[in-house]
Amino acid sequence: MNAVNVHLFGTAASGESIYRICLHKGKISCEVITYGAALRSLVVPDRNGKPVDVVLGYDTLEQYVSETGYFGATVGRVANRIARGTFSLHDRTYNLPINNGNNHLHGGVCGFSHKVWDIEAVTQHAVVLSTVSPDGDQGYPGTLKVVTEYRLQDDALLIRHEAVSDKDTLCSLTNHSYFNLSGHDSGSAMEQELQIFANAFTPSDEESIPSGFLESVENTPMDFQKMKPMGMQIDDAYQQLEYAKGYDHNYVVEGSLGTLRKAAIVKSNVTGISMQVETTMPGVHFYTANYVPEGRVGKGGCAYGPRHAFCLETQYYPDAIHHPNFPSPILKEGEEYIQETLFRFMTSQ
Repeated sequence: MNAVNVHLFGTAASGESIYRICLHKGKISCEVITYGAALRSLVVPDRNGKPVDVVLGYDTLEQYVSETGYFGATVGRVANRIARGTFSLHDRTYNLPINNGNNHLHGGVCGFSHKVWDIEAVTQHAVVLSTVSPDGDQGYPGTLKVVTEYRLQDDALLIRHEAVSDKDTLCSLTNHSYFNLSGHDSGSAMEQELQIFANAFTPSDEESIPSGFLESVENTPMDFQKMKPMGMQIDDAYQQLEYAKGYDHNYVVEGSLGTLRKAAIVKSNVTGISMQVETTMPGVHFYTANYVPEGRVGKGGCAYGPRHAFCLETQYYPDAIHHPNFPSPILKEGEEYIQETLFRFMTSQ
C-alpha cells in the first residue's frame, strides 16, 4: 500500500495480507485492521490531555483469528442471535451454522468478523472497507455487498455501514468494540457510570433469545434512564442478570428508527472521559464482557477479564426475524441498507 498510514499487520492463513490503518484528526486517533474490519484502538485525551486508549484489542493477527469475543469487529450478516439457526423467508426455510449453544450468533462460523476486507479508500482521518458475501454464504440468501466506513471527526468516531443485496435477505450489522473509558488496561469497568435512553428492553431466556415482549425497565436493575455505575446492581438476584452472568441485553432506543439520536452516555470518573453513543438503529445491546476469560492477554501484554469492558452494540433486536412486532431485519432486493453510529467524546473535571 502507498498510503503512509497503512501498514502490514500480518498474513492470513489464505496468504492474504492484513493491513493496519492508522487514522487521526485533532486529538483523536484510531487503528482499524482489515481482518474483520475491526477497530483495534481508539485514543482520546483525558481531563489532563493525556492520551488514553479506550478499546480492548490484540497485538497480533493470530489472536484476532484464534480468540473468541469479536474484539472490535464488524459483525454480520446478522448481529446477535437467531434462534436455532433457522428462519423462513418467502415460504423457504434457511439453515444457518449453529455456533452459540443451540443458536446462530453474529453471522456464523465465518461471518464478516472473520473475513479479510478490502480497502476502498483511505485518507488521514477516514477509511472505507468493503466485502462481498456470496449467495448462500453461511446459509443466507443473496449476494450481499457491504461497505463500512470509519471516519474521525474533531471529537468523535463515526461508523457507517452500507449494504445491498441481489435477493431479499437479512441484514443487521454492528461494531463489537469493547470499551473501557479508564483505559483498555485498567481492569474492571463496572464503576463507570451509564445512562441508556430507553425505557424498555427485550427480556431473554437462558440462551439469550428474546421472548418477543418489550418490558419496562422501571423498578428493575435494568433501569439506566438516570446515570448510575453500571455495576451497581449487576449481581442483584434478578433472573435476567442471573441468566447472562451480568448485562447482555437489548434496549429499545427512544426516538425514530433511521434518525441519528442519543442511545447512551458513559463516563469514567478516573479519566474524566465521557462517551455519548448516537445511532440510527432501533436497539442498543449492552454487554458487560461477562464471558471474556480471566487473564486473556491483550494489547501490550495486559490481562483482560470479565467485566473489564462494556459493549454498546447498535443493531436490530436479537432474533428479530422470529418476532413480527420487532423492527424487521429483512433487506429487500436492490434496497440500500444504511446505518450510522457516532461515538462522541467529552471530558470533565
